[in-house]
Amino acid sequence: MSNVKVLPLVEPEAVVPCCPPLNERPMSADEAEAAAKMFKALGDPVRLRLFSAVASHEGGEACVCDISDVGVSQPTVSHHLKKLKEAGLLSSERRGTWVYYRVEPSVIAAMGALLAGAAKAA
Repeated sequence: MSNVKVLPLVEPEAVVPCCPPLNERPMSADEAEAAAKMFKALGDPVRLRLFSAVASHEGGEACVCDISDVGVSQPTVSHHLKKLKEAGLLSSERRGTWVYYRVEPSVIAAMGALLAGAAKAA
């Protein structure tokens, strides 16, 4: 007898950009607020390093224990990770005593789409 269960495949979520490409049309106030929140969170060098560490980590997720060496104390790392989560850039999952972070896949695509149109126009 086997205890193996077959799990259904989950389709990846469609990318829903927060905002139109910059050269498509002027942003609404809500779209500008959403984009500013993401870019403001990445405007801090420590947050940008943490975001990059998670995004580039093998498997697409990183334990906080693997990415906390960014030159600030552990409470400060936790604060910055919280800000990245609040901006919708990261999600997290607690496993035992550690927390694992991963970049929301739609975020990078949405940020890229936001800027890609402006790059094509230049």
